[in-house]
Amino acid sequence: MPEHKTATLEEFEAAREELLAEEKEHTRRTDELAEKRRALPWVPLEKQYELETVDGTRSLADLFDVRSQLLVYHFMFGPSYEAGCPTCSSMADGMNGVLPHLHARDLTLLLVSRAPIEKLQAFKERMGWSIPWASSADSDFNFDFGASFEVEQTREQMPPEDQLPPIAAHNAKATGTDLPEYISEMFGATTFALQDGTVYRTYTTTGRGVEFLMPYYPILDRAPKGRDEGDAFQTWIRRHDDYA
Repeated sequence: MPEHKTATLEEFEAAREELLAEEKEHTRRTDELAEKRRALPWVPLEKQYELETVDGTRSLADLFDVRSQLLVYHFMFGPSYEAGCPTCSSMADGMNGVLPHLHARDLTLLLVSRAPIEKLQAFKERMGWSIPWASSADSDFNFDFGASFEVEQTREQMPPEDQLPPIAAHNAKATGTDLPEYISEMFGATTFALQDGTVYRTYTTTGRGVEFLMPYYPILDRAPKGRDEGDAFQTWIRRHDDYA
C-alpha cells in the first residue's frame, strides 16, 4: 500500500465533516434521479416474446411470476460461450442474495441470455444461484433490446484488438470463445411493468449504468485502496469459484 498523508484526529474529523456535506448532497441528488427514472414514460411492447426456461416456453408476461414488475439482466452468455462472462457472474452473485427482498417489493429478477437453456442451467447450478434464467436463443428479444448483435457484422466493424480495452480479450478467453463472438453480446438491465395484461418497458441502462448491480464497488470505494484497477479495468474479476 502506498504512503498516505497522516493527520491528528481533530484534523481528520474536520476533513470528514467537509466530505460528509458533499456525501449528503450526493445522496439527495441520487434520490432526485430515482424519481426521474420512475417518471419516465412507459413503452408498450408490440411483440409477444417467447423465451425458453427449464419449465418450457414462456411468454415475457409469464416470467413476471405473478408480480407486476420485472428486472431483466442481459447476461453475456452467447451461443458459443463455454461459460458465463466473469463480470456478469460477479454481478449475479450479489443479485442472488437479495431475491427475497425484491420479491417482497413486487419485483421479479430474471437473467436472459442467448445460449441454450441447457447450458445456462448447468452454469447456474455450478454457481449455486436461485435467480431464474431464460434463453432467448429462438427469439428477437436480445437483438431488439440491444443486448446482442450479429457476429459477422461485429467481425467486420470491430476495431483492432489492441484498440479495445484489455477486459474484452480477457473475458473472451475466460468464456471460451473468440473476441468477436464475445463482444457480439452486451450486458445491460431493462425493467418492465405488467398492467392489465400489457407489458411495458420502463427503464434501461448499460455501461457504468449497471454498477448498481455490483455491490463490491461501493464497498471498495470506501476502502483505503479503492477499486485499485488502474488500466486493468475489471480484469481482476473472476467467477467466485475461480479465485485462487
